[in-house]
Amino acid sequence: MLITSTWKDGKTFKMIPTTAECPFVECIFDPQIKVLAVISRNKKDQFHMITKLDLNGDPEKRKSPGRNGNPYKEERRALETYQEYYIEEKSEIEGFIKHFASNADTYDYAVYLNMVPAETSETGTPQ
Repeated sequence: MLITSTWKDGKTFKMIPTTAECPFVECIFDPQIKVLAVISRNKKDQFHMITKLDLNGDPEKRKSPGRNGNPYKEERRALETYQEYYIEEKSEIEGFIKHFASNADTYDYAVYLNMVPAETSETGTPQ
């Protein structure tokens, strides 16, 4: 089912499952980069950098910040995460919506698909 939602600083649409057989957990459209992110029900082990904790469960501080400016120690761990897919072509996004959304005929998702992205400044913030 299509619903209205917020992403970053603006409105967009999401797709949420309405049956247990639905092959995804959630979908969200990013109007800035025109991509539909699909979070599937399939899980896989994937490596992530996570903050290293001390014996008390507190984040361990570094002696000096890392390359990315992070003041905490990190370690690489395999975590079970949902498989993600990113649909970029407008026609494929529309096909996916028409195939899975029960309210595709009544919800005006084209407003978000055709939205002109806001210009950003040199710092990456919307103007």
